[in-house]
Amino acid sequence: MALLLRSPPPHLTSSSSSSSSSSGRRRRIRSLAGRFRASWQELAGVLIFSAIPFAAVKAVANSSLGERLRRRLEATKKAAVDSSARFQALARQAREASFWYGRDRPRWLGPIPYDYPPYLTGDFPGDYGFDLAGLGKDPAAFQKYFNFEILHARWAMLASVGVIIPELLDLLGIVHFVEPVWWKVGYAKLQGDTLDYLGIPGLHIAGSQGVIVIAVCQALLMVGPEYARYCGIEALEPLGIYLPGDINYPGGFLFDPLGLSKDPVAFEELKVKEIKNGRLAMVAWLGFYIQAALTGKGPVQNLLEHVSDPLHNNAISLITTM
Repeated sequence: MALLLRSPPPHLTSSSSSSSSSSGRRRRIRSLAGRFRASWQELAGVLIFSAIPFAAVKAVANSSLGERLRRRLEATKKAAVDSSARFQALARQAREASFWYGRDRPRWLGPIPYDYPPYLTGDFPGDYGFDLAGLGKDPAAFQKYFNFEILHARWAMLASVGVIIPELLDLLGIVHFVEPVWWKVGYAKLQGDTLDYLGIPGLHIAGSQGVIVIAVCQALLMVGPEYARYCGIEALEPLGIYLPGDINYPGGFLFDPLGLSKDPVAFEELKVKEIKNGRLAMVAWLGFYIQAALTGKGPVQNLLEHVSDPLHNNAISLITTM
């Protein structure tokens, strides 16, 4: 019995543990590869699916229907262009008279004296004279950065809704999702789980595929609409659609179905509200990331816990207990 309880010889132990370790590494590598694996059929399917809208536009544009739509647009385009020019003139007047534009607009330091950059003249919505890094000195670069900021602000607002609403609906018992917390959904995908689109069981849109397919879908779903918006001002004219605005605010029934831009004064103010809320959403996402890393919970649950006991559930108490 004593012999049976003795440890095995060192060379056998080393060999056994080495073999076990090697086997464990191989299993982990296979598991990791399985999470990222995507067959060429899956990738081809995603690409074909994403190409359908562009192919449909091209097909309609080259058809007899597209020809009729172009002729109809040509008959009305001059009036539409003149109407757009009048609206742009009214918009410029609205900016000049607005509290949020021009030299006398609110500044980021308020009444505190500060030498604000002279190239920030208040022509853009949300211009509070803040440019410590001097990124807006070049007008072309400033326009490009503004375009990027609008793009990221809109996606941040949309993504914030996607984070908060499912968790809120689940906590209220209105809709029960398989996983309502935003970061746990991504973590489940990394573990190889199948995802249900909109939390509906059985509704898989690339939810059973690998991370590469999910990433490709995300890129197509996000880049596709932005590319269409960027190029859509003139690219949709073969379909008989005239967009009166610019790449950031195209307007028309496609991008403004509620007609919020019909009043130029209200529209210029809405631009400021949009960029302010978009900046808040981008900052909120930084908070989402930090909360998820420190608490492992969703933002709604963190908020409820903080409101229920602010003295013990806050950032300071969390850091001190770590």
